[in-house]
Amino acid sequence: MELILWIGIYFLTFYAFLPAIVSRIFGFRVFMRGRSERELALTFDDGPDPEYTPKLLDLLKSQGAKATFFVVGENAEKHPDIIARIHEEGHVLAIHNYVHKSNWIMRPSTVRKQIQRTSDVIERITGTKPKYYRPPWGIVNLFDFASKGRIQIVLWTSMFGDWSAKVGADKLYSRMRSKLKPGEVFLLHDCGTTFGADRDAPAHTIAALSRILEDGREQGLQFVGIDDLIASTVARKSKIGLMKKLVVTLWLQYEKLFHIVFRLQPVGNGKSFNYRIRKYAGPPIELHNAETLRSGDAIMELHFENKMMFEMGMNARNTMQIGIKIIREVEKALPDLGRALSDVPNGDKVKALYGVSMIHRGAESLGFQVFDLPRGFFAWATNIYLRILIRVIHPKGNERVKEHGQSLEPRMLLMSRDVLQLWAVEPDARRQLRPLMNK
Repeated sequence: MELILWIGIYFLTFYAFLPAIVSRIFGFRVFMRGRSERELALTFDDGPDPEYTPKLLDLLKSQGAKATFFVVGENAEKHPDIIARIHEEGHVLAIHNYVHKSNWIMRPSTVRKQIQRTSDVIERITGTKPKYYRPPWGIVNLFDFASKGRIQIVLWTSMFGDWSAKVGADKLYSRMRSKLKPGEVFLLHDCGTTFGADRDAPAHTIAALSRILEDGREQGLQFVGIDDLIASTVARKSKIGLMKKLVVTLWLQYEKLFHIVFRLQPVGNGKSFNYRIRKYAGPPIELHNAETLRSGDAIMELHFENKMMFEMGMNARNTMQIGIKIIREVEKALPDLGRALSDVPNGDKVKALYGVSMIHRGAESLGFQVFDLPRGFFAWATNIYLRILIRVIHPKGNERVKEHGQSLEPRMLLMSRDVLQLWAVEPDARRQLRPLMNK
């Protein structure tokens, strides 16, 4: 009996649990995140639904947006007119099994039949075979990694709990808005009849999405089918040579070690910035609040997350665009940094926020003062480090350094404690910065 139990545990581990972990963490044999300057993908599971899918299609059409529909085969068979409309309006039709069952509780042969049967339904209605597949709940098994011919497994970067009506349109909008950026793959639902879902939940999804589409258009984003996002990603990946991939990997591993050694703390979700409290070592500097920063005073030292910098570089057309994106990310982080002053050890002693960067245009508008680095070993070493960083994070970093080497000089950025605390309590702190800085 015990032997049978252990055999069952090993089987579940290798058939179900490990493939699920490997696919989600490492993206093995699946597509999860795109790499693009402006494009992101909206994907909808479980439909079509006779009430909500047509309303969703009306909304997408009015906004000129494209999406991907992972349809349940039995639903598609019941509503061929909706499937035909999805196809005719230029959206991508994909497979979500014939019935909404987990691949963990089905044999490999059953999963293959589910996929094939749904593919046949879609082809019979549209004349086109689907190329993409998402297993229900995104749960893959060992045999899902085996070649399925032309079928590409697609997961997601963000899901929002929109199957529950309790979440509501406002909270859905807020969750989606925080993830609105190029390369994202949104998981949403246009049908609420599956197990665990609420029948009227798609109404809230459509209401929230209406606002998101408006926001995306204002930001210059494009909502595309998963095929276009994959094509964009493949094109961008082809620009990165093997040697650069190796350099980037080593660089990111070095950063992890740096975080451990110097005990950096994350800002917010930790995806953009980190910080540490240390003592300032440099010449006296007069801050905006008429205080003088002296050697030995406590400062909050800001560190950019190199993974964020690399992704920005790969998705940016030029260094100026990287600078604009960095300023936006810093602006988002400043409230969290200001609040951290009252939470971290020695935060009450911090006189200023401190950072060093070659990309500093626009920093003054956030309340920073920009200074030349004092000449010496630190300035020399920092210059070399940041030039290497630009070569790593930007697709044309080598050319950028060669052509504009003289203008690429690191600068010291300082923000007084008063200004940083203003960001903690005032969401739109820019309005109040000028009088404070002119004191």
